[in-house]
Amino acid sequence: MSESIRIMGLDYGSKTVGVAISDPLGLTAQGVEIIRREQENKLRRTLARIEELVSEYHVTEIVLGFPKNMNNSIGERAEKSLEFRDMLVRRTQLPVNMWDERLTTVEANRTLIESGVRRENRKEYVDMIAAVYILQGYLDRRLQS
Repeated sequence: MSESIRIMGLDYGSKTVGVAISDPLGLTAQGVEIIRREQENKLRRTLARIEELVSEYHVTEIVLGFPKNMNNSIGERAEKSLEFRDMLVRRTQLPVNMWDERLTTVEANRTLIESGVRRENRKEYVDMIAAVYILQGYLDRRLQS
């Protein structure tokens, strides 16, 4: 049997991290959970939870959403994502690929609206759905190359 590949997709926000995992063949992304924290720079528990998920799912690679500005420049959120990437590499020893996440939250919200999820419940799921879009985009690109 061929070695399974599990890739983790992360949507890193100021108070949450949406998590998605690929199937063992690396074809599809499924939402797993949303890791929440009280303060933006309190990341120890967030990183510990990501490490647990990496171990549980035998993750071999991580894809992290890279929130560039629409004009392709790098703003404060993107800088924070790069810092988070460096922490992830140190903690997990895995390759962490940055993936342009512009419009993923817009797409995630549209999906939730089309699915009939009420406005007050949407923010409960939007980060996880955005992580699915980030990971699925990455998986689709891999399959094309």
